[in-house]
Amino acid sequence: MVILDSKPWRLKGYGVVVVTHSYGFKEKDKAELRPENRDKIVAVGGKILTTTHAFGGVGRAVRNKFNTYQLDELIANTLRIFGQGTKVAVEAMMAADSGLISVQEDIISIGGTGGGADTALVLQVANVNNFFDVKAREIITKPRL
Repeated sequence: MVILDSKPWRLKGYGVVVVTHSYGFKEKDKAELRPENRDKIVAVGGKILTTTHAFGGVGRAVRNKFNTYQLDELIANTLRIFGQGTKVAVEAMMAADSGLISVQEDIISIGGTGGGADTALVLQVANVNNFFDVKAREIITKPRL
């Protein structure tokens, strides 16, 4: 987890990739990651990926237009049975699709909600087009629901 406070932190041999919502997720033409937090992440060598959700995008547009759900949202809602953080952690696939992490190595993926990170998983991710190759190796922590 990246903690953005007044104390400097270092990656100490580990890579950190922060995945943010796409521009316009909540407000047209706006990013949710504040510029000062973006600067702190980049200053210590972290990488930032701003992209459309693996379990969203066009499927969400169909839901909004026709008031129905698509397969990607059904998968997302199934993962939410284990908590919102589990769904978010599995979306590390987006970083693999962007070439920021490898699908050949296990990673620690941390997810949560707008209230903060609450879930950590050891995953072997896959590219989104190979979703069913994702392997949840370990559940480090998840909230009690």
